[in-house]
Amino acid sequence: MVLEVAILNLRPGQGPAFEAAFGGAQEILAASPGYQRHELRHCLEDDHRYLLLVWWDDLESHTEGFRGSPDYERWRELLHHFYDPFPTVEHYVVCE
Repeated sequence: MVLEVAILNLRPGQGPAFEAAFGGAQEILAASPGYQRHELRHCLEDDHRYLLLVWWDDLESHTEGFRGSPDYERWRELLHHFYDPFPTVEHYVVCE
């Protein structure tokens, strides 16, 4: 299992619109092969910051499957205009 971590910094005042758009976008994410679950969290210290956590079967489910799918274009249309700057996405595995 791979955990995708993205810190999402939004343009000021965009939180409610982002959350509404994410409500639809999460359906795209959840339908992707290799997807397990996700959480979107709002930062208490910075009102424009969110944390997106997505659990995938493996790295390729995210980087090739989801990002390479036609549905990813719709995801981009719904969400990418909210970000400033564009988020860095990292992937983590459990230490053994």
